[in-house]
Amino acid sequence: MRNERERQEGKSVVDLVELIGELWKQKWVVVFTTVMATLVGVIYALLATPLYEAKVFVQSPAQKDIAQLNYGRGGESGLPMLSVKTVYESYVRYIQSESLRRQFYREVYLKSLPEAEQRGVQDELYAKFNLAVSRPVAVKDSPGRFQIVATSKDPQQAADWVVRYAQLAGERAKNEVIGDVRADAVVKANNLKEKIRSAREETRKVREDRIARLSEALIVAQSIGLEKPPIISGNASSELSADMEGSLIYMRGSRAIEAELKNLRARTSDDPFVDNLRRNQETIAFYETLQIDPSVVEVYRQDGGLDVPDKPIKPQKAVIVVLSAFLGVLLGTLIALLRAYLITNRLANSARQ
Repeated sequence: MRNERERQEGKSVVDLVELIGELWKQKWVVVFTTVMATLVGVIYALLATPLYEAKVFVQSPAQKDIAQLNYGRGGESGLPMLSVKTVYESYVRYIQSESLRRQFYREVYLKSLPEAEQRGVQDELYAKFNLAVSRPVAVKDSPGRFQIVATSKDPQQAADWVVRYAQLAGERAKNEVIGDVRADAVVKANNLKEKIRSAREETRKVREDRIARLSEALIVAQSIGLEKPPIISGNASSELSADMEGSLIYMRGSRAIEAELKNLRARTSDDPFVDNLRRNQETIAFYETLQIDPSVVEVYRQDGGLDVPDKPIKPQKAVIVVLSAFLGVLLGTLIALLRAYLITNRLANSARQ
């Protein structure tokens, strides 16, 4: 038994030595396969279409960028001031929205393709677009900053895409914010108009009530023949004259009452007697003519400049060549092992016969 096991072990060692020796004879196979694989990798690296990547970072605007949006807001206006955060949130909603991506796809991406490609399957084209222009994501170490990335065969096109994407979101967000500000101004003006209308109506009713009271007082004064207010000497005169309203208004005398009635009935406008009318009218004029220049309003800032990429991200030629050489060595070794194994088995079988 032990002799048989020793014989088998010695045979295995001999077979392994023969296999290694035969493998060494097949080294040309490894070299040839490695050279061919490396050559294929070099050819691919040289012929593959390069892809360029452009990045742009955006962040919240400065306070001066939204200053004009706050004209006529805050203080006694009743309109809240717009903060940088509120304005920037509108921009962030747009750069992350699907509607903006669809708009960019239609207006920018598709038009950059050859006409023949534009007539392709739209779902496939949109899938390629999603690979070419990534969805903006927040920067990990700075949540307020967002990164927009695009890849293209043309480095200038990749740069144009990221800039246009940021601008398109900015235009839509700016239009929305300015539209909201103008709507607030219209509402504010309409509320003031309603306030003036109510004040005028109240003043008119006060005048009519005054006419009614004076008319009754005139009847009383005429019935007692009191044309002028009585003259009373002493301190009581000032107190009495101060009380010539209400039930004692007739004591002003019929002449004074008739004069005031005539004046009240001849009045063509109650505006001079409406409190704060002129100030409210000026405020209405301000809000109705409020104009916001979009060119001085920004809802985002580009963080840093954008240079046209001059080095492609794909293909990575060095990596491709090294990987091809490694795969060539691996494949060549497997082929050599297989050949060595087959030759060793054939020799072993011949020796037995």
